Amino acid sequence: MARRSRVAYIHDPEVGLFYYGPSHPMKPHRMQVAHQLILGYELHHKMSCYRPHKASPAEMRKFHTEEYIDFLLKITPDNMHEMADRMKQHNVGFVGQYDCPVFDGIFPFCQIFTGSSLDGAAKLMDGSADIAINWSGGLHHAKSDEASGFCYINDIVLAILELLKFFPRVLYIDIDVHHGDGVEEAFINTDRVMTASFHKYDGNFFPQTGDVTDVGEGAGKYCSVNVPLHDGIDDSSFEQIFKPIIREIIGTYDPKAIVMQCGADSLAGDRLGVFNLSVHAHGECVSFLKGFNIPMLVVGGGGYIIRNVARCWAWETAILTDSQVSNDLPWNDYWAYFAPSYQLHADLRGKDWTYSENQNTREYLENVRNTVLKNLRCLQGAPSVQMQQLPPALYVDMDSEDEDELTDDQKRVRDLERAIGEMELGWRERVEVEELAREGGREGGSGDETWIGE
Repeated sequence: MARRSRVAYIHDPEVGLFYYGPSHPMKPHRMQVAHQLILGYELHHKMSCYRPHKASPAEMRKFHTEEYIDFLLKITPDNMHEMADRMKQHNVGFVGQYDCPVFDGIFPFCQIFTGSSLDGAAKLMDGSADIAINWSGGLHHAKSDEASGFCYINDIVLAILELLKFFPRVLYIDIDVHHGDGVEEAFINTDRVMTASFHKYDGNFFPQTGDVTDVGEGAGKYCSVNVPLHDGIDDSSFEQIFKPIIREIIGTYDPKAIVMQCGADSLAGDRLGVFNLSVHAHGECVSFLKGFNIPMLVVGGGGYIIRNVARCWAWETAILTDSQVSNDLPWNDYWAYFAPSYQLHADLRGKDWTYSENQNTREYLENVRNTVLKNLRCLQGAPSVQMQQLPPALYVDMDSEDEDELTDDQKRVRDLERAIGEMELGWRERVEVEELAREGGREGGSGDETWIGE
């Protein structure tokens, strides 16, 4: 019998209390509704549950610029009129005018979901979990110096940077209806991260990126995989393209860790989505990846019908914990949200939602799939763990005391050099631990398990 996966569940009840503003489609409250279903199905008994730490500005600056983090620390609804120029610079603005509005608690909100992803990565790195779940994460559009698409801090990029300290290659998979542009852009020049995004693309749909011809640059050429899809893709069509591509990616790239973004706006009936996926099919992608038994961090993402997001992420939590759950939803504090069916696998399309026929022909999907597979064959095997040589002009003396005089680029290079050293040390320690385990086994636990129920 196969060993049950050790699952770490990271959740802070406070994350669901933040509010982007009236009429804004992003509702952090959805995390609390999903959490209620997870508790109702008693899935917390199948996981180790943790309350996350709040990510520090220093942790965020490992990807984001110092000036941008300083801006997020200072901006509030009360002083935003005094910071108009910086707001424009960082693509943040007024509710109703910008995708990324200023709201009360904007930085603490970022600290919670980012800390959750970092803690999930840590659980994989220290070997205490095979799978880590953070449904509050997955904000894949944020750039190093600006907000984008409801996303302020890119927790995914920060988590992958942590994973790279221990794992030689990380695979990022994105099934949000929108292209995972922020993550792809962050790693476009490296072969240590492969990004694979399955999304709507026509050149106009946000973020207007992610064509099949976008394959990465420099050392990262062919390590960006984009699967552009049309409106109305259904369960069977999505499976037809998802599984062969993922199977080939894993066989060719040989990732040692996976980060999966499970944006629920690819479900049928979503306010901002155009796909026709069921909760079952969305979860099948998660189940398929779980079957490879590779350490995996699972995060949320988009999703703008609260009841359907909650259904989706509760179902996927059941999949990740190898649990059988009833189609009848458990009683919970948000019972009325799920009327009239009160079922997990309900018809997701609201009465006012216009059904979009599947515009992805078999020929189109085969053409995209064949193009992607052809590009993957150009990799010629898994890349080496060794990093690219750093540019001489950016060399930083590790013993320098002139911290305040270093440029942002120099600080990033310095941090990268330290990360490489930590990674090499981690590999040596891992080998030593494995040798000790073979001799006599090892004992103990993390000691920081905390109940996070209501």
